[in-house]
Amino acid sequence: MDTIPIRFVDGHMVLDIAESLSTVRCDGSHLWLGGDETVTIERVTRSADGDCYGGHVSFQVGDFLVLPEPADADGVVPEIDIEGLDLAGGYLWFTGSHARTRKRVRPDHATEAALTRLAKVSNNANRHIIGRIPVVETPDGPVLAASAPDPANPGRKLSAAALGLRKSTRLTRALRDDPHLGPFLTIPSKDNGLDIEGLAVVGERIYLGLRGPVLRGWAVVIELRLAGSDGPDLLLAPLDDGPYRKHFLDLGGLGVRDMIPYGDDLLVLAGPTMDLDGPVRIHAWRGAVRAETSVVVRGTVIEKIMDVPYGDGVDHAEGITLIPDPGGSGGQALLVVYDSPAPHRRRHRHEIIADVLPLPPAAG
Repeated sequence: MDTIPIRFVDGHMVLDIAESLSTVRCDGSHLWLGGDETVTIERVTRSADGDCYGGHVSFQVGDFLVLPEPADADGVVPEIDIEGLDLAGGYLWFTGSHARTRKRVRPDHATEAALTRLAKVSNNANRHIIGRIPVVETPDGPVLAASAPDPANPGRKLSAAALGLRKSTRLTRALRDDPHLGPFLTIPSKDNGLDIEGLAVVGERIYLGLRGPVLRGWAVVIELRLAGSDGPDLLLAPLDDGPYRKHFLDLGGLGVRDMIPYGDDLLVLAGPTMDLDGPVRIHAWRGAVRAETSVVVRGTVIEKIMDVPYGDGVDHAEGITLIPDPGGSGGQALLVVYDSPAPHRRRHRHEIIADVLPLPPAAG
């Protein structure tokens, strides 16, 4: 297993960024990264000798979209909890977790304080966004823009837009009466409540992988289509008998932690739904992008292709992306980034070490 360092600007937000990475996507010689404690999207660039990623640039999502949850009295904007990124159609797509959270108990909390914290569940509107922001190529690398010409159709303009900027366009509004997912909307994420942690966009198909709920061992992937936009608001299109489609995956009791297109397949990073370390695996959902209805995915259609390392309270794999094989084979490898990184991944406060794993050939 190879590794490669990712280096960020050593500013006041560097610890929040480097220690809470939750998603990554490759864009040529660049990586786009998101974290679960910020309202920014990061870009880094591979060095000329290929031994690291650096040249860090940070983009505030609020520069392109009016976030539903404004800054508090201290000027702090509530986190988006960006858990998925993808590149498609001239856009960088992103999703928030859509999750409610329960207060964490720390070792120094006395019993009464711990009980009080465990009873407190919070909800943040910024987490309920699924958005897209135009990407513009410049001599210094790709940048995000509020609007830009469509490189595939110069007469068309691309504009930043999102689901969830208003309550009426939230995905959770469409899921309220769903017999499988509706009961989990008010349950916190690490209690097996709703928690989106994977995003893959293939043509008009938008796939959202759920860390939770896992239903009697079955993980869930939601599939969406868009009917266009009304200003900055994206609109859902009808799909089958409703505004979305559900797929149920046999991941051995694990939930979805990330997803990426891989030929006609989707590669699924699978990990625990609850607050556990492992196991963590990569599965290939064979022929995923050819499914024309809701499917139950099991047997040879969902193939485990590798285990991913994890630690004891550290090294929680959160994001995967395909990169050119650094070994020079001409093929692809899988870059993995981790939340709660182990000390050996944090040689410097502005750096995190990512893993690079070999991949078998894609099907299809």
